[in-house]
Amino acid sequence: MSGKIAILLAANVAQRHVDDLNAAFDVHVLPEDADEADALLDKIGAEIRGIAVLKTPITRELIDRLPNLELISSYSAGIENIDTDYAHERGIPIANTSHILADEVANLTLALALNVTRNMMNGHLHVRDGRWPEGDMPLTHSLGAMTVGIVGLGHIGAAVAKRLDCIGAKTAYSGPRPKPVDYPYHASVRDLAAASDMLVVTCPLMPETVHLIDADVLDALGPDGYVVNVARGPIIDEKALIAALARNRIAGAALDVFETEPHVPEALRTDPRVVLAPHIGSATVETRQAMGDAMVDALANRFGVTIRR
Repeated sequence: MSGKIAILLAANVAQRHVDDLNAAFDVHVLPEDADEADALLDKIGAEIRGIAVLKTPITRELIDRLPNLELISSYSAGIENIDTDYAHERGIPIANTSHILADEVANLTLALALNVTRNMMNGHLHVRDGRWPEGDMPLTHSLGAMTVGIVGLGHIGAAVAKRLDCIGAKTAYSGPRPKPVDYPYHASVRDLAAASDMLVVTCPLMPETVHLIDADVLDALGPDGYVVNVARGPIIDEKALIAALARNRIAGAALDVFETEPHVPEALRTDPRVVLAPHIGSATVETRQAMGDAMVDALANRFGVTIRR
């Protein structure tokens, strides 16, 4: 016995963060093989007091095998892989890194919103392919003149709103309940879409948000409207989005996430009105390092352990 608090590592993270965990805790790596994982949990499950996780499913069954679990610390902002209801029922707090990555995701959101409204990808091709001498491109639309509806005004949504304020755009939002902010609130996402020129999706993926942005919402957004998704792919009904684009029911989309990523429908990949990114909202060296640090620090703070960096 090392005398250190035992934690379960169920995340493929940078070696720096693995080293930090190993220095402070008795770390047990959860095997990917189910039989090996069962054997490990049979042996040390009762010793585990914390979990460091990224995408591994933290199910009710797994939680039940860790009777002394005190904290689940997630490297990600999204925690749809965790049975949050059962964790809360057991009194087990969940820490995530949404407060760490909010600014970086908001930066990408603004870039995507400007890209799709100013037709920048096609402008790039217009110059690169030598077509500029043949004529100018059509005029585009000003993001600063739009009303942008943010679906989910959490850490990321609030950071997006802050950036929209700087460029003069009007912001409205929807969510489970109003917040103490000056932006107009819409209880219905459809009503938000009807009042907006662009929808920005930043809400978490939960059973009630799967296909939250459906054909009805896209129709309410209208033929001059845009949708930007930096949350999770299944929040938008991709089939409905493809149909809306095919019928010219919306003006364009900018997407960092997809329903079955990394597989993206051809209709989205080939539509010149769609700007695509490969789920890179938080993908900078600095942000990913800070996310890993936060995952480790949450465990350290819970158990009164000092991390020396």
